[in-house]
Amino acid sequence: MSKMPLIPFETTLHVKDTCLCLHVQRAARAIARRFDEALRSLDITNGQFSLLMSLNRPAPPNMGSVASLLAMDRTTLTAALKPLERRGLIEIFPDPEDRRSRRLRLTQEGAALLARAIPIWKALHEALDPVLGEGGPDRLRADLLTLA
Repeated sequence: MSKMPLIPFETTLHVKDTCLCLHVQRAARAIARRFDEALRSLDITNGQFSLLMSLNRPAPPNMGSVASLLAMDRTTLTAALKPLERRGLIEIFPDPEDRRSRRLRLTQEGAALLARAIPIWKALHEALDPVLGEGGPDRLRADLLTLA
C-alpha cells in the first residue's frame, strides 16, 4: 500500500490566506449572522428578508425570475417560500397566462413586515458601510457583481 503524498502545511496556509472562495464565504457568514440577529425581533432571517424584498415589485414575478435574482435553484426557492407562505406573508398562485407557471406576491402582512424590516436593514448598513472606508461599500458591491 503506497502512502498518499502529503500536502505541505505551507500550502494549507497559502490557501487559507489567499482563497477568494473561503474569504467570501467567511465574510458572507459573518454579515449574515449580523443581519439575522438584527431581524430576529421580526422572526425572519436575512435570506427571508431578501426573498420578501425580491417580491416587492409592481407586478408579481414568476418563480424563475426570483430564483435568478437570488441565485437559487427552483427547488431551494420552493423550500424557502414554504415557511413564508405558511405565515401568510406571501401568496403563490398560477400564472394567468401559463397555468403551469407560478407567480409570487407579498400579502398585506408580508408588505407590513417588510416595511418594519427596512429601518433595521438601513441601520445595520449605516453601521457596516463605514467599516469599509470611503467608497468601500460601492467598490465591494461592484467587485462582487463582477464575480457573480
